Amino acid sequence: MSTSSVKIDTLIKNAKVFNNGEQPVIEDVGIADGRIVSRGKALDETIASNIIDADGQWLMPGLFDIHTHYDLELEVAPGLPESTRHGTTSVVIANCSLGLAFGNQRDEKFDPIVACYARVENMPKSVLTNCADNVTWNTPKEYLDHLDDLNLGPNVAVLLPHSMLRIETMGFENSISRDPTGAELDQMKNTLRDSLRDGYVGFSTDALPFHYLAQQPHCEKTIPTQFAKYDELKELAQIVREQGATWQATPPKDSVIGTLKTFLLTSARLHGKPLKTTVVAALDVANNWKLARLGRTLARLLNSTLIKGDFHMQALGAPFKIWSDGAITPIAEEIPELRLLNETDLEDRPGRLKILNDAAYVKSFKAMWMKGKQGWGIERLKRKFNLEDFAFNRNLADMTVDLCPQKNWQGLSFQDVLDRVLAIKNNTVTTAVTKAERTLVQRDFSMVDDEADFMLQMLRTFDTELSWSTVTANRNMQTVRELLMDPLLLPGFNDSGAHLTNMAFYDVNLRSLKLAASGGDTDVSYMVKRLTKDAADVFGVEGGSIYEGDIADLILIDPKKLAAYDGEAHIKRIHRKEFQTEQLVNRSDGVVSLVMIGGHKAWENDQFTKSLGKIPMGRLLRSVHSNTAS
Repeated sequence: MSTSSVKIDTLIKNAKVFNNGEQPVIEDVGIADGRIVSRGKALDETIASNIIDADGQWLMPGLFDIHTHYDLELEVAPGLPESTRHGTTSVVIANCSLGLAFGNQRDEKFDPIVACYARVENMPKSVLTNCADNVTWNTPKEYLDHLDDLNLGPNVAVLLPHSMLRIETMGFENSISRDPTGAELDQMKNTLRDSLRDGYVGFSTDALPFHYLAQQPHCEKTIPTQFAKYDELKELAQIVREQGATWQATPPKDSVIGTLKTFLLTSARLHGKPLKTTVVAALDVANNWKLARLGRTLARLLNSTLIKGDFHMQALGAPFKIWSDGAITPIAEEIPELRLLNETDLEDRPGRLKILNDAAYVKSFKAMWMKGKQGWGIERLKRKFNLEDFAFNRNLADMTVDLCPQKNWQGLSFQDVLDRVLAIKNNTVTTAVTKAERTLVQRDFSMVDDEADFMLQMLRTFDTELSWSTVTANRNMQTVRELLMDPLLLPGFNDSGAHLTNMAFYDVNLRSLKLAASGGDTDVSYMVKRLTKDAADVFGVEGGSIYEGDIADLILIDPKKLAAYDGEAHIKRIHRKEFQTEQLVNRSDGVVSLVMIGGHKAWENDQFTKSLGKIPMGRLLRSVHSNTAS
């Protein structure tokens, strides 16, 4: 497009442009009326209102975050600042079968938003209740209209959530106690079909054994989607296939046969047409080295000429580090003894203490904690060769105290603390001990003789005042890079907007770029495409490129600052007034120098612009296959 007749709002000069996997070029980029209007060498500066010298910087399309749970945050902070600052300009919401498509769905007994989100995504019930109180829509179409009216920062693509679809069709109680009738299944299929035609980009389900309800009397039950049998999934997946949309799923991790059977739904060989499928997650699990290899093998098989699938397993470009508030952590839900503690409300310390002091529970807990650590047998061998069934890491040396009322224990591993406790008990400690620490050990830890006793007493004494972390997967960054660069996998699984005090992966797209950059410009170009155009294509939405005529969703990155960036060292705990609680976040200041969404500046010079969250910048990304796609 000629610039002679177009007034340029912003002219970005001398940037190295990465776009859609092409070799990078040094160019100027002109933006007007929210779109890219010109790209080339030495563009006319006299017609530009604002000029940015990007010499030495990378310019690329804004990054996609394909696995978020921002459904609730959009209602209180639609600018999504904790993603925007890291260069994310598009997000996919309503993953893992949870979302707000049907409003609050309350009845006389149950509050589904609270029941489904509180434990699965570790969010305060007060925040969830407030969100449900302010819902103004009741149908999937009305929800899209609502999102259209928000002052969005990043663009938003929406999946139709299976758990909420089941609740809407069957009622909460029935959705977790029986199969749908034929009429109910037909109703679900019709609702799904209509929603995809209205612009939903796909359908989300879930089968991970970590996701439990948070409302009595059903705290021992998983969320509704997990009660769906194969035939129900197959019928609903067929609607997604017919509409050319995307199925987001998680594997039933404890069943290899169940996983393979379920994900063969992607197969064109078996079903006539491939079903676009994206799955969480390809992780290099510390306790089981086979899982990452199995994930890649599964991807190769399902995308082979034999199966003819369209299958994209998501990989996380960072160590899978999880914080726990005492016993409250999503990764503990797979272990019955820890799940029992998670079933209590976050504020219910007396309830947890009663459980922890019960003699039968203590016996069961100690047996679980020491499983595979002593004696001989199959469990000992599985632990020795990193083939354990649990993702939860029970190695005290790998568990680090982050926050604790006993301040000098902060920064120590649990093994270090146990050794110190025993040394104080036995009067063999070689470092200074305060009167308060000695009193604490004598009062609470006098009966501790082994690590299971120690773990129980840590939970009794400190409860949620104890915050600790461990890396359960992705410890070897070379292996992580191999997963990210595998063309059959897809960078994702950031879980942004969820697990407010349990994890912080808002910057993982940047970490993925850094890992790719070790291979030079070719690998950077490849990774940019994966984080932008490939993500847009998988979810069937427009965006992910910066050709002339494209909407101006773009970012500038300082490659030197990116190379020096240590994401693990820049995780912080802040208070979010929107949630009235703390949140773990990332700070990559200096790495991303500019974020533009729809031609609006959202982030510049390490500051949010005043208009982020105050005016519409992003847009609702409706499926290109929908009746309402532009």
